[in-house]
Amino acid sequence: MRNRCFLLAVVVLLCGFALATSTLAAENPSTQPEHEGVSLKPQMLVQFGGFGITNSMLVTWIVAANFLENIIGRELVAKGFWFFATIFIFILFVNWFGLIPGIGTVGWGHYDATGNFHVDRPLLRGGNADLNMTTAMSAIFFVMWFVWAIQANGVGGFLKELFGPKGETTGIVKILMIVIFFAVGWLEVISILFRPIALSFRLFGNIYAGESILEAMSTMNPWLSPILPIPFYFLEVLVGFVQALVFMLLTAVFTMLIAEHQEGPEHAH
Repeated sequence: MRNRCFLLAVVVLLCGFALATSTLAAENPSTQPEHEGVSLKPQMLVQFGGFGITNSMLVTWIVAANFLENIIGRELVAKGFWFFATIFIFILFVNWFGLIPGIGTVGWGHYDATGNFHVDRPLLRGGNADLNMTTAMSAIFFVMWFVWAIQANGVGGFLKELFGPKGETTGIVKILMIVIFFAVGWLEVISILFRPIALSFRLFGNIYAGESILEAMSTMNPWLSPILPIPFYFLEVLVGFVQALVFMLLTAVFTMLIAEHQEGPEHAH
């Protein structure tokens, strides 16, 4: 699983680079001089204004979908790949946007006794450094998770998955197992309700901590304030990517757990 997650991270990163450079590849291939061998630029397949989809982008998307399929299965990829890919790209760029100089440091404030200006109300703030934002994304995932769970199991199957006894038993043992699994089911309900809370606080905590470190480094020494935050900027670029990947993978795994029994015996190896 760890190797798969690492490979998926590499693939999604390459997908992001391909998406960012799609505008550069938007030149009409018919205007390029004819030449032999492999083309230096990717070929445009579909174009929407300044944005286009190239043949190399299509390959990276297909490979990313195949790696996600190994984690959650083909059926869930068909249903939820649009959600997982969207949430990853959105979180990634919101995290990176919060690192742009001026975010959180330009706004309204006051001068202290020494004449230094302190920002009290920033004009802009990193989106995922706001708990309301991360909670909203987690709530959207919870709704989608519930929809996919009902689609995969039905209402009766969903309740049976939570509270139904597992295994083949008879007699008094079966009655005992019904009581035990009914009690365990309520623990599972509590666990499910805490999943969006854990997702929101994990993302918020890491991004807020990163911004706090950058703030501390930039105000620790007035003479070194332009230099001290630089190593932490590179660290936060990596943290922003990792947190987007972790959020996406956790939502995928949580979705798989409620529907993994639907994969069939041929996948149970």
